[in-house]
Amino acid sequence: MKKKEEKTLTGIFLPHAGGFGFVKADEADGDFYIPADRVNGAFFKDEVEICPLAARRGKNREAGVLRVLKRGCRQLVGTYEKAGNFGFVRPDNTHIPRDIFVPAERSMGAGDGCKVVVELTDYGKDGKNPEGKITEILGHIRDAGVDVLAIVKASELPVEFPEKVLEQASRVAKPVSEADRQGRKDLRDVVMVTIDGEDAKDLDDAVSLTVDEDGIYHLGVHIADVCNYVQENSALDREAFERGTSVYLADRVIPMLPPALSNGICSLNEGEDRLALSCLMEIDGTGEIVNYEIAESVIRVDRRMSYTSVKKILEDRDAGEIRKYKALAPMLERMWELSALLREKRRQRGAVDFEFQETEFVLDETGHPVDIFPRERNTANLLIEDFMLAANETIAQHFYWMDVPFMYRVHERPDGDKIQKLNIFINNLGYYMKAVGKRGRKAGDGEIHPKEIQKLLRKAAGTPEEAMISRMTLRSMKQARYSTESSGHFGLACRYYCHFTSPIRRYPDLQIHRIIKDWLRGRLNGARTEHYRSILDEAAKRSSERERLAQEAERETDKLKKAEYMEDRIGEEFTGVVSGITSWGLYVELPNTVEGMIHVSRLAGDYFVYDENACEMRGEKTGKTYRLGDKLRVRAVGADRTEKTVDFVLAEEYEDGKRTSKAGGKQ
Repeated sequence: MKKKEEKTLTGIFLPHAGGFGFVKADEADGDFYIPADRVNGAFFKDEVEICPLAARRGKNREAGVLRVLKRGCRQLVGTYEKAGNFGFVRPDNTHIPRDIFVPAERSMGAGDGCKVVVELTDYGKDGKNPEGKITEILGHIRDAGVDVLAIVKASELPVEFPEKVLEQASRVAKPVSEADRQGRKDLRDVVMVTIDGEDAKDLDDAVSLTVDEDGIYHLGVHIADVCNYVQENSALDREAFERGTSVYLADRVIPMLPPALSNGICSLNEGEDRLALSCLMEIDGTGEIVNYEIAESVIRVDRRMSYTSVKKILEDRDAGEIRKYKALAPMLERMWELSALLREKRRQRGAVDFEFQETEFVLDETGHPVDIFPRERNTANLLIEDFMLAANETIAQHFYWMDVPFMYRVHERPDGDKIQKLNIFINNLGYYMKAVGKRGRKAGDGEIHPKEIQKLLRKAAGTPEEAMISRMTLRSMKQARYSTESSGHFGLACRYYCHFTSPIRRYPDLQIHRIIKDWLRGRLNGARTEHYRSILDEAAKRSSERERLAQEAERETDKLKKAEYMEDRIGEEFTGVVSGITSWGLYVELPNTVEGMIHVSRLAGDYFVYDENACEMRGEKTGKTYRLGDKLRVRAVGADRTEKTVDFVLAEEYEDGKRTSKAGGKQ
């Protein structure tokens, strides 16, 4: 081996069902391919040391695993299959290529078809299966709720609260007393509302608005004072830190805090005294925040309203709803005005708004999906979003200029190479973005202002390629994260941003509430400042990791329920749009947000090849192309809950169970 090939690297191993794998090395860009005969006993998510290999068979980034440095997977979830006096666990994670051998005495008496948690005792090597012992039986695969519980366990999301945490929550969840109100700004006479989904129980934000004779809007964003009940380093705090965030799955919510707090004393329930942190902003007719005050407060919400009700009042002009909320309708109208001003202000500076819809599931009593549709993002949603953004920016810039330790929400600029690829792609469609060239690089290869992204999306709005361009643009962005450095938020086109408005369900919000209260009470001295400086980096890192984990569990649950929903609709036809293209096929998304794949082998009439630069599938003989955003009529031919996949074929090419090519021949 040449000298330069002897340098070793470290990274995380991700196996493939085919026996080979990939390693993302810390010191290198891209992945290394690990042939099956060079895996050397590495298992899913192991930290490994690898040695790059000389190029073979046209491949130029191969490596072999030298040794496993640290095991990344201690337990996994799967389905138990009994075989005589022993059994196997078939992992739910399709990246794990081998079943886990379980001796009978370590099976906990699990029956065939049970969903189980298995702890690995041997990782297997040289063709030998890994071994393990069952530590928990979740139930039979056909039992209601077991499918989602399996995802929860596989994601290692904590479900039950420890007894000590529940007891502490019960002790602190006392009604607001006169002593609690001392030293706080009394805003109980200020008219305010909460606006949330109909089924929301953790109401952590309320809003109020008046307009003075000079036309200045006085906007109040009132956030539950959760840290009044969750003291630093208490059992409640340690549990919240471990969880990091509440997790919202299709059939359940896994809260960050026990219900006694999240749905009880911390929830801003109608007609009840609640402790809050209020951000009181004065905003002029251009949407500029000209003055503000941050205060500990005591509030009393006048009405608990829903997004649906507010939409009916503001958009639909529903007479019945307006009568029902007669006393509040004028305030809501002014809120709508202010919301539009704030949104226009963000638009002018270049903030990007991606219009991608989340999924709403209607489940029966067994958890089976009976309907799926896009979650509506209406005027009321936007109104609350605009007000929360304003409060978050105000808080962030205030503490940035105080130069104290703080936790920010940052969204970095996209990589230049991704912007270059995006520019090449949109150029093929007749669009263009200006980019700032860097040293020795041509314009289009460097940095880009968010306003250019915004302009692109506005130009594409209403066109057949809108969805395609939005999707490709989103994929070129980096993921937002938490940081102690205020490096700015690219998507919002702002210099300072944080998460302040959801302390019931996000740990970063809870953490910065403590900093705010220390400042308000004059306690942010040298010792406290050093204390926060010592803990915030780890808190930001942990919060970002837990957020990613929750998002992945939410995505996996959505995919599972969509596959389950489509199992009952095999053979039905739908109209969808091409939402993704890879070398192995087309992804098609239906109006209800279900996404399935047409495998390239099922595209009849030609031999189709993926053109990565043009992002299209093209037939070699006919020149027929499939592109992102194309509308297609498809038929559902398969759905797999285990794999969480849906399979489509083109409807016009599928008659009486036989595929018919456009050239007329049967295949």
